[in-house]
Amino acid sequence: MAKYLNRLKVVLAEQHKTNLWLSQTLGKDPATVSKWCTNTAQPSLETLHVIADCLKIDVRTLINPNEAIMASEPEVEYKSVKDNNP
Repeated sequence: MAKYLNRLKVVLAEQHKTNLWLSQTLGKDPATVSKWCTNTAQPSLETLHVIADCLKIDVRTLINPNEAIMASEPEVEYKSVKDNNP
């Protein structure tokens, strides 16, 4: 099963941008951007930051969370309002 490490194709679609637009903006070969969008190859972390800047988004939006994070419960500690009163 293929691992979909990045969400580049999804984010481009959400922003109504094309692979060609991104390749021209970054000065990269369209075939390279196509490989990134299909998760055949992965851009470097530095390139992901540049892409995020071009799309005006947080770089974390471009990366799929790992399964361990998705399966775990959030670690949130709730305090009662009563506990805060002296």
